[in-house]
Amino acid sequence: MPEPFAPSHVAAVPSSAERTPLPLDGRSDTRLLDAWCEWLGALATDAEAALAAAIAYRELDGGARDHWLSALDQDAVRLKVPRIAVYAPLLAVESDPDRRARITDAIGPVEAAASPRYAPQGLCGRLADGSNVAVLITPLYLDFVQVLACSYRMDAGFGWVRHDPIVDRRQAPRHGERIDGSLVERTPLKSLVDDLAHAVLAHKRSGRELPEALRVFADLFGPNVGGSSPPSAT
Repeated sequence: MPEPFAPSHVAAVPSSAERTPLPLDGRSDTRLLDAWCEWLGALATDAEAALAAAIAYRELDGGARDHWLSALDQDAVRLKVPRIAVYAPLLAVESDPDRRARITDAIGPVEAAASPRYAPQGLCGRLADGSNVAVLITPLYLDFVQVLACSYRMDAGFGWVRHDPIVDRRQAPRHGERIDGSLVERTPLKSLVDDLAHAVLAHKRSGRELPEALRVFADLFGPNVGGSSPPSAT
């Protein structure tokens, strides 16, 4: 029987950058703009469309990401959905501090109807080899959340890290389910984040590059996540 949650399913989604109706080559074609805006509107209700947006954006280089954000600056006013619906999928995969700030500023105050409906949650478990398994479920907007799942040792860093940028809340991991054979249970979020912050520092001290997903969660783990070297011990 497959496990209830398979964080690696994101990697199996076909490339979506080419299918995204982003008007990269000019904005004079009204049909293309209409298709783009219709697609953006679907991001408020369709989890698959929101996931496709996150993956497509993640596949782009920095210049193309800036172009995407510039297009949104112009077209968001045409939409009849909350601004967070079109920006949150991008924020879920963006690790560059400047672009994250730009996206956050563009979202602005979150409308009450679109605000997250659930609090962040933490789950933890233990693997047979003694490694810990952690799951962070953080709300995005409406019923959408993002999920970070990983195995780690506080004194050695991370074994694997998997990130689902957009998930319907009903499909997210739950207390009592198994991930990679580990039974995960609810745990206080603060203590879990503190443990993961220690694992981040241990991983960096080992000289290994942090997985991109962890940089996306830099706001949780502190400013040292995105840096090139760990702080010196005191």
